[in-house]
Amino acid sequence: MKNNIGIWIDTHQAVLIKLSNGDKTVKTIESHIDTRVRTPGESKKFGRFGGHYITYEKNYENIKLAQTHHFLKILLTEIEDFDAIVLFGPSIMKTIFEKEIKNNLNLIGQLAGVFDADSMTENQMVAWVKDFYNK
Repeated sequence: MKNNIGIWIDTHQAVLIKLSNGDKTVKTIESHIDTRVRTPGESKKFGRFGGHYITYEKNYENIKLAQTHHFLKILLTEIEDFDAIVLFGPSIMKTIFEKEIKNNLNLIGQLAGVFDADSMTENQMVAWVKDFYNK
């Protein structure tokens, strides 16, 4: 049997279901991506000099983008040794991770598919991955 992996991924975490030689291993990796950032003292949306407005949206987007890239880099190191990779989950994060895999020349041929899935329990995730690779 090959070394296969299924990854259920959303913005908050990734659950890696590793299947190799009939054994299964489940590992959860937290993303630590701040989706709602609130800085103390941020309530004023205007500057001191006239009607100049100040927003921090670009700063927050840059922070979120850096956190996302860090999370995806961790996931890429986890999946290097697998023969087949399947991604599934409810959010856009699986599509972003798919692009990262396609940009990595070592992993391009290993991507077996990307599928939409709702929130699942751990047992449902394991069953989904086993059914996918047994087809």
